[in-house]
Amino acid sequence: MLRRSPFVLLAAAAALALSACSGGSPADGIVGGSSSAAPSGSASGTGGVLRVASEGTYSPFTYHDQKDGGKLTGYDVDVITAVGQKMGMQVEFTDVTWDAIFAGLEAGRYDVIANQVTVNPERQALYDFSTPYTTSTGAIITRADDTSITSLQSLAGKTTAQSSTSNWAQVASGAGAEVEAVEGFTQAVTLLKQGRVDATVNDDLAALDYLKTTGDTSVKIAAKTDDTSEQAFALGKGSELTPKVDEALAELEADGTLAQISQKYFGEDVSR
Repeated sequence: MLRRSPFVLLAAAAALALSACSGGSPADGIVGGSSSAAPSGSASGTGGVLRVASEGTYSPFTYHDQKDGGKLTGYDVDVITAVGQKMGMQVEFTDVTWDAIFAGLEAGRYDVIANQVTVNPERQALYDFSTPYTTSTGAIITRADDTSITSLQSLAGKTTAQSSTSNWAQVASGAGAEVEAVEGFTQAVTLLKQGRVDATVNDDLAALDYLKTTGDTSVKIAAKTDDTSEQAFALGKGSELTPKVDEALAELEADGTLAQISQKYFGEDVSR
């Protein structure tokens, strides 16, 4: 999943491949406390607590619902919570900015990332991935009055706003766009509407949800990228929790829970 100071391609590639460990201060990207059913500081894994990192700003996947007292909610939140229940574990959430999220996983601050992480070979070399629980395509979002971008190839020479370590940044730069780094989809759309960038590339499900929930007519989906991607939970390399998460996901698919959660947020089953 759709993700961010001007951006240098070589630096982005290095950031993707070699996420450095950070120290746990706000500067490291931990922007929120725990939203959990377990006491802070509880042991993970064998201690019965599944520590989960998510942005908390990426609707409809992981976000704080201001209509419900700021409660953390979303598609990914519901799926990993159901996984935790199947595993007999309490789920503890921490808000982390996308560009710091993998460093925190490597440092052992949490057990799993639930944030529409797209599976790709570079990440598979560094982390474990669960069975995918979302399938989606890419969308190119532009201002509504912009007719110059009608395909991925149209991004050549344009400026897009992306999280520097996301797969969408790679898609945009690969098409010849200059990528400006932002912290998330909301900031990307803001820069787009201000005219500071020409487009942003992101998950089509996130784009459709934004247009549906905001009614914003100043931006549009100008084109699709035509590539299909799969999103999964990311865990530390060799984590003993990976097969347990996969087993839980298989049970949730078999009993219809995954399809039910998908219907709740998208009106269709996006887990396949």
